[in-house]
Amino acid sequence: MKKNIAKQVEEYLAPKIDSLGYELYEVEYAKKQNGMNLTLFIENKTGDVTLKDCEKVHRVVDKLLDELNPTGDMPYYLNVSSIGLDKPLTSEKDYIRCAGKMVDIKFFVPFGVYGKSLTGVLIGHDSNNLRVEERGENISIPLKNIASCKLHIDF
Repeated sequence: MKKNIAKQVEEYLAPKIDSLGYELYEVEYAKKQNGMNLTLFIENKTGDVTLKDCEKVHRVVDKLLDELNPTGDMPYYLNVSSIGLDKPLTSEKDYIRCAGKMVDIKFFVPFGVYGKSLTGVLIGHDSNNLRVEERGENISIPLKNIASCKLHIDF
């Protein structure tokens, strides 16, 4: 049921959010400490997502969700958020979005000369592997070996 609600909301809101200049990246409907939460993760087509962007989308979708009533009058908290820099990359959509960017990969077990982790540029993927460039070398990494993959953040 929870997945159906998220899917229904995504299909209904995606074109409306797109018309505002944002992409609806993901919808999550899950129980948190304060009760059920419907969280919309958005991307700004022209740059970073700001608090004002989240507020703008929230105001628009709040009214639309009242019309849709995806939870059948069950209460929930509506949240609008950016994807976040530290979100693990797990899907084809993530790999496409982050192609050409530096990523940090952690392995379940040591992976060749790279040990338990590797930082490199994500250059591609297929259904079984990620392709990363590290120090001029193209490396194909089986997805089954990857414990986590996140964007590299320099401080």
